[in-house]
Amino acid sequence: MRASTFRRLLNLWPPFLCNSIRVQALSDDYGEARVVLRLRPWNRNYVRSQFGGNLFSMTDPFWMLLVMHQLGNDYYVWDKAGAIDFIAPGREDVYAHFKLEPVVVDELRAAAAGGEKVLRWFETEVKTASGEVIAIVRKQIYVRLKPKAR
Repeated sequence: MRASTFRRLLNLWPPFLCNSIRVQALSDDYGEARVVLRLRPWNRNYVRSQFGGNLFSMTDPFWMLLVMHQLGNDYYVWDKAGAIDFIAPGREDVYAHFKLEPVVVDELRAAAAGGEKVLRWFETEVKTASGEVIAIVRKQIYVRLKPKAR
């Protein structure tokens, strides 16, 4: 599927659409994505800052999706674990940027070449437009070469 079509579908996905999460950019090669979480009355927490669950949701699928599309259909790719550190209250729109470097894709391919499972942590900072870090999200991705490709 073309990245532009997939980006549009993600923007219509209810967990994103209903929480003012928008995929602003997804590169044609699925190597990079930029996401925004708009602060709205319906997605604030009790103290009027970004709801922590939405901060995690805005980052949740992207490392898995980027790795999956970069590696191709010969690999299983799953989210294995996740963690979030809240640094400051987000009282405005916040952004997350994901960039999967080609060298990392090569490392994953090499590590999974024999059919072993590979676990790799990825980190993303959630920031305001001015660059203030609101949260740091870590995701662990599971990669394994499918038996038919070994």
